[in-house]
Amino acid sequence: MDTRPEPKPEMEAISTTCPYCGVGCGVLATSSGVRGHSSHPANLGRLCVKGSALHDTIGSNGRLLAPRIAGKTVSWDEALSEASGAIAEAIASHGPSSVAFYLSGQLLTEDYYVANKLAKGFIGTPHVDTNSRLCMSSAVAAHKRAFGEDCVPGCYEDFELADLLVLAGSNAAWAHPVLYQRMEASRRPGRRVVVIDPRKTATSELADLHLQLKPGTDTVLFNGLLVWLAESDSIDRDYVDAHCEGYEEALRSAFKAAPGIEDVARQCDLDAADVAVFYRWFADTARTVTGFSQGINQSVAGTDKCNAIINCHLVTGRVGKPGASPFSLTGQPNAMGGREVGGLANTLAAHLDYDTPGARALVAEFWGSDALPAAPGLKAVDLFDAVHQGEIKVLWIMGTNPAVSLPESARVRDALVRCPTVIVSDCMAETDTTAFANILLPAAGWGEKDGTVTNSERRISRQRSFLPLPGEVRPDWQIVSAVAGALGHGDAFGYQQPADVFREHAELCGLASARAGKILDLSGLQRLTDQEYNDLEPIQWPASTRTDGNVSCAPRLFGDGIFATPNGRARVVSVETTLPAQQTSIARPLIVNTGRIRDQWHTMTRTAQASRLFSHRPEPFIEVNPEDARRIGVSEGALGRLSGAVGSQSYVGRVRITPSQRPGEVFVPIHWNGQFASRGVASDLVGAITDPLSGQPEGKHGAGSLKALTIRWQARLMRRREDPWRQEDEALCDYWSRQPLQHSESWWLAGGWPVDWQQDALAWMGGEPNVILADMAQGRFRAARIVDGQLQSVLMVEPDADALPDLTWLDQCFAADRLSREQRQCLLAGRAVDTEDTGDLVCSCFQVGEKQITGAICDGQLSVDELGKTLQCGTNCGSCIPELRGLIEKTVASLETAET
Repeated sequence: MDTRPEPKPEMEAISTTCPYCGVGCGVLATSSGVRGHSSHPANLGRLCVKGSALHDTIGSNGRLLAPRIAGKTVSWDEALSEASGAIAEAIASHGPSSVAFYLSGQLLTEDYYVANKLAKGFIGTPHVDTNSRLCMSSAVAAHKRAFGEDCVPGCYEDFELADLLVLAGSNAAWAHPVLYQRMEASRRPGRRVVVIDPRKTATSELADLHLQLKPGTDTVLFNGLLVWLAESDSIDRDYVDAHCEGYEEALRSAFKAAPGIEDVARQCDLDAADVAVFYRWFADTARTVTGFSQGINQSVAGTDKCNAIINCHLVTGRVGKPGASPFSLTGQPNAMGGREVGGLANTLAAHLDYDTPGARALVAEFWGSDALPAAPGLKAVDLFDAVHQGEIKVLWIMGTNPAVSLPESARVRDALVRCPTVIVSDCMAETDTTAFANILLPAAGWGEKDGTVTNSERRISRQRSFLPLPGEVRPDWQIVSAVAGALGHGDAFGYQQPADVFREHAELCGLASARAGKILDLSGLQRLTDQEYNDLEPIQWPASTRTDGNVSCAPRLFGDGIFATPNGRARVVSVETTLPAQQTSIARPLIVNTGRIRDQWHTMTRTAQASRLFSHRPEPFIEVNPEDARRIGVSEGALGRLSGAVGSQSYVGRVRITPSQRPGEVFVPIHWNGQFASRGVASDLVGAITDPLSGQPEGKHGAGSLKALTIRWQARLMRRREDPWRQEDEALCDYWSRQPLQHSESWWLAGGWPVDWQQDALAWMGGEPNVILADMAQGRFRAARIVDGQLQSVLMVEPDADALPDLTWLDQCFAADRLSREQRQCLLAGRAVDTEDTGDLVCSCFQVGEKQITGAICDGQLSVDELGKTLQCGTNCGSCIPELRGLIEKTVASLETAET
């Protein structure tokens, strides 16, 4: 059943932004759906598959539409009274530090600002952190060490201008697909691409050189580069002497860690010749951009890894110049906006730190508050540890799902149980985190929010609302302001609209720039009229006012060699080798890597609403090298159980055998949660070990053991969307995962003991099946339940999962008000006689399967362009293009082998 609101035919295209990844794509929302904004400088009309499916995520299905207390719907007055009362009581009994806020890169800048102002400025708690801690805090710490402020010096154009593009710890093809398309489109003779990643990913298709290094050795590789640059006389000594400090000490430290190419190759498990090629290319190419992301940041040495990269750019003078910069690829749509307003526990607001001289007084005076904390608060992992220890009495979580995303998530869930008052603001009613909420507040979602976001290149864009607020939903800034009013601080939170908040934020940034020299200068935007705010075009900061009255902005920073440090010099930072803290052992012999996949976002609370985003990877999975698969005894498509080094938690997923994984290493996706899989929470495997400087968890190097899950049967259960089945008791099966389809809900089920399907089908199917095919000797059972000619449920049991049919045709049967004769006849086969078996989905935009693609290749369609003309695959968002190339290569090689 389609639960989306009826579109308004008269609705004009409204400019807004995409809420996925940090590229900050411009979106035009219309009555018929969404499309890329062709004039937005971030994406120039392109959208990834997630962005293209945005209109599928805005229905009322699963929405939280009214406040709840202890699971019961209440009025806003009751909810606000309960929330403010709990906060006031905690402050009175235990002090301001007993209250904590955990925010999200999904919040708009205006939401973030108001929450930070209430928490630090008027409640007086320093304990305000954000899920950006999990993705960007190492880059933040490195920027501040090197440049003096959290500033990305380059812009997206630099990825196109660079003659050498280095991508370190970044699967941009899947995590930042629109930016990846810009990189790919700028291919030209003489341009080179180096990918540095332990995995062979879709991004590796772009590489002229792929350095598949040993996980955790990035500092060795870049320290070695620094040494090589010095020894090959490739240092820009004039630039270093004029604009940097710390070079000699950093070089001595680098030489100690990585004295030569052979030593680097040995430590990184690379071919010395490949290392030498990378080093020569870097030395010889003035226009070099190094893009780095979570593979660098999410480490116990994440800050050092970022600084090791930045060092090599500083000593060659390649910072803030066209086509030459280090570039941190942001993980979330408004991670940078949150950092601007002080969303991190160790910052105040406007890029001011607690230890910045005069900063605390400046913010306190501006806010008219005397409650500002004297010292930084607890970072995310330590914050939830304090919740677990009983130090935090009230925890307010906004727009994020820490019960799934934080490391050692089982302990996080236990902490939420222990916390006396958990307040959750969210747009979705049922998440792993809302299950622990004492007070649940309905917040605006995408399409309903109005405000601004800041992307990876410091570009502020307007996210405009185009949908009415459903039910009793309110924007986050308004919810926080209402609680502030109930606490007696209404005069400081009398905002009537987001523009009021933005102007105040811009004014504070202007003051911080004028008094403390901060580069984050928004003074040119602090007097925007309401109409100017509504019409605001994308603009990069710093944005100050010129003498002619116009606003001046800067696409690049530090190109003049003047940095945000007290003496104006950049710091070349000494970096030592720190190995991952979570090392393998006899009991846990596998390195466990976690990360994103192409078609899902974070913990799927919204992307799960779009059925086509499940098609590419419909279940939790475990990627395993063929050597390890043979040694362990797991096969392709079988279910495997991955146990981590933390507690008794395990992860169960479908085994995918691929040489893209290095031997001894496995990869699992971060997205599945307790709503969609029985044991699919990847963070259960990751220890709560953090970078001592940034507080960012080490999510890329856990330790685990893998074994096959012993099962006797596998099944597919499908039921109508309005009549869902919930697996309440995991004892009924060893494994389940849920997949929303267009017209039905589907579950994979598996168990290790015999089941009397004839007897038990009633409970599984919601009623007595009336069409049955059973071959119990072969372990096969298929049944359907039809009521008044309409399909209600289907159950298919097989000993081998490969024997289960594709779900597309069956899902269409659920859409029929009355099954046709042909549909009834073919129901238990799972497919009509003339229905094509398209194979595993490759192109989500046009629902093109692997068998269709390989068939077209066999028919002579030997390029991505030819496949696009025939099947449309690869012609929309482009995310599937690397897979299309891989299928062409694989199929052609297979055909040549057959001919031989």
